[in-house]
Amino acid sequence: MTTFDFQLRTRVLFGTGVISRLGELTREQGARRVLMVTDRGIVAAGHAARAAGLLGTGVEAVDCFDGVRENPDTACVDACLALAREFQPDLLIGLGGGSAMDTAKGCNFLLTNGGRMQDYRGVGKATRPMLPLIAIPTTAGTGSECQSAALITDPVTHQKMACLDPKAAARVAILDPELTLSLPGRVALCTGLDAVAHAVETAVTRPRNPVSQLFSEAAFRCLSVAFARVLAEPQDLEARGEMLLGAAWAGTAIENSMLGAAHAAANPLTAHHGITHGEAVALMLPHVVRFNAVDPAAALAYHSLLATAGEAKLPLSPTPATKAEPDFLDPGDPATAGERLARWLEDLLRLGGLEPSLASRGISGKDIPSLAGEAAAQWTAGFNPRPVTAADFETLYRVALSPDRG
Repeated sequence: MTTFDFQLRTRVLFGTGVISRLGELTREQGARRVLMVTDRGIVAAGHAARAAGLLGTGVEAVDCFDGVRENPDTACVDACLALAREFQPDLLIGLGGGSAMDTAKGCNFLLTNGGRMQDYRGVGKATRPMLPLIAIPTTAGTGSECQSAALITDPVTHQKMACLDPKAAARVAILDPELTLSLPGRVALCTGLDAVAHAVETAVTRPRNPVSQLFSEAAFRCLSVAFARVLAEPQDLEARGEMLLGAAWAGTAIENSMLGAAHAAANPLTAHHGITHGEAVALMLPHVVRFNAVDPAAALAYHSLLATAGEAKLPLSPTPATKAEPDFLDPGDPATAGERLARWLEDLLRLGGLEPSLASRGISGKDIPSLAGEAAAQWTAGFNPRPVTAADFETLYRVALSPDRG
């Protein structure tokens, strides 16, 4: 039997228009001074002003840090912290994608506990209480709204520092699909690919347990059905909701089972070659799935994913009006589940108009040794179901340079 310790730390509100309850939820936390942490794109889309307007008369003061950057580093957190120290909030709102929520959590660590982000790398390093956080995702991607980790990049090593503490988890997550309708198509694609990768990786990592696998499978079921619909019809609110739920359930799975080699391989691609995180993970994931499927337990977990999404179908053309027969996710034989899943993931890339090769992004064989060494040092590599060395990462990167499906 598997031993585990499971606890849901975040209240989740889901539905069209639930953002309207923000004032009520803020009052429940007893907040008087609210700092909103977001980025300029969210401000330009009008989401920040709308959220501020919903806070109501119970809130005496609102300020906004809009300097969040993609893959926030310690400098980004420090800039948010400087404003927070001046404003002295009693509640934080993380509004945007995973970067906004990570920045809000990072600021929360330092504002309440002092020190530097490097001091909180690992688990449970905060010794003092932290401010309440309300997380409002506007992307269906990281699932950070359901996690207690702040992922902050070290500007010297370029590694993402995972700073986990139960006190950092959002008190409330507001999942309103309407907020994702303003996403540019490219952002929706890359964040969605990240969410799919979370569902797939959490299903097989070594710390997985029966509860985390329930969330992995629920996430994959939502995402595999909705992804093609969102790409074809961006205004499909029901599909947007399924993507948002899938990302949140995958985030809940991460909280209980961590991630694996695909994320370890992706981080150096983002740090050194500028490949968006979700795209980088999606490029490596099919090859990691094949690598892991050699392990019988991992193969069975992949089979379970396919089985739980048996009704999902993925058009093999990026044209929404295609007449091509869809490719059903048939779980088939557990022994071949890894290959079937890997091919489906590659088709998902193609459906989004992305070429599944590293070479097409300017990466060559000479880059591989340094990429592999850095990937092997990533924290998530240690949770992969199969032990993965720098030599293994070299092989994975070389296959990913110009994959041939035969």
